[in-house]
Amino acid sequence: MVQASLKLVLEPIYEAEFHPCSYGFRPERRTHDAVAEMRLLASNSYEWVLEADIAACFDEISHPDLMDRLRHRIGDKRVLAVVKAFLKAGILSETGNIRDTDTGTPQGGILSPLLANVALSALDEHFAAKWTDRVERARRRRHGLANYRLIRYADDFAIMVSGTRAHAEALLDEVAEVLSRLGLRLAMDKTRVVHIDEGLDFLGWRIQRHRKRGTSKYYVYTYPAQKAVRSCAGKIKAICWQDVNLPLEALIKQLNSLLRGWTAYFRPGVSHRAFEFLRAVVWRQVFGWLRRKHRKTSWKELRRRYCRGGWWPVDGEKKLFNPAAVRTTRYRYRGAAIPSPWPSTA
Repeated sequence: MVQASLKLVLEPIYEAEFHPCSYGFRPERRTHDAVAEMRLLASNSYEWVLEADIAACFDEISHPDLMDRLRHRIGDKRVLAVVKAFLKAGILSETGNIRDTDTGTPQGGILSPLLANVALSALDEHFAAKWTDRVERARRRRHGLANYRLIRYADDFAIMVSGTRAHAEALLDEVAEVLSRLGLRLAMDKTRVVHIDEGLDFLGWRIQRHRKRGTSKYYVYTYPAQKAVRSCAGKIKAICWQDVNLPLEALIKQLNSLLRGWTAYFRPGVSHRAFEFLRAVVWRQVFGWLRRKHRKTSWKELRRRYCRGGWWPVDGEKKLFNPAAVRTTRYRYRGAAIPSPWPSTA
């Protein structure tokens, strides 16, 4: 209750000042906006990407640095005292012991994502200063200098570079310096510089430039990353390897919930092939479950009882969701059109 009240107080203050390059845990913003911006920039000369990962971001944010950033905007010492008490409250372990929290924002709290955004907004501010007006960006290109654009979703971020690989690699020390002021560091084993032709995985999506089939033109495509597809397939298998004494309706209900959510997230992209793959996986797994449930029953009888003579499982009013039937769309980049509940009055 106290955290929710604090969020109601702090969020309007900071939302009016957060930069548009930040998308995570903010009202009216979603992962699709971040992916759409990356696709737009990659299609317009921002071909090099610094794909970065912050090591244990929520666990290592410096409390003094975070409180300093809060004091710049919050003058009420009572509010600051409650925030500090929340940060220092400690974590109750499974054994009943309380572990001190000298750094970080406790994950799972209502207020934690907002405080993490307040801290990481230092990174947004640093690169927003480099995102100059169109005339200045054109002048920099003429003089062989690079232009940069940060895209951040909570602690996942990428920096799009219109320049060379050397320009992108030079950003590593710059980013590390900004993060060090917050008590954070880059996970170097997960941080790399890639070209858009090589592609990268970001927020579950694969973003890569390919030649369009049948033409000589190249376009940037977004489609489900292999890791996301394998994860969904693994969940389908886990559901279908549970107790065969359950009715088929109960199994279908669990699978439909998973498949509807997954396809809704990946619908705005080039996802039809992934949907067809999941259709084959779910069909094979459900029929494997039925064969284990009725070991001595023939295929013909299984189809009569559970597919109404066809090939797609149905039980009463519950029909297995077909991922391949989902029509894909294109998510349009919204940019400055994203509404804010608390617009800046400056």
